[in-house]
Amino acid sequence: MTAYIVAEIDVTDATGYEPYKKMAGESIARHGGQFLARGGRTVSLEGEKPKRVVVIEFPSVEAAEKFYHSPDYQTAVKIRQKASKGRLYIVEG
Repeated sequence: MTAYIVAEIDVTDATGYEPYKKMAGESIARHGGQFLARGGRTVSLEGEKPKRVVVIEFPSVEAAEKFYHSPDYQTAVKIRQKASKGRLYIVEG
């Protein structure tokens, strides 16, 4: 069943975040994922409005987890975590 990584990100260092975007995009493509939403306009219906939302589609939860734990993405994660704060989770759908 298809799965989605949903990320709510607050970028705290835009310059430091730039390398992450390129690295993450390349890693996502290598692992069979595709962006469905990537930092576009958000409209909050309930609760606080997130700063940046990203939705990435993968063929399965297992594929999403494999991507997230891959060595190439874990290198990118370190950059993201220095330049932002947020939450990531997988949703099966």
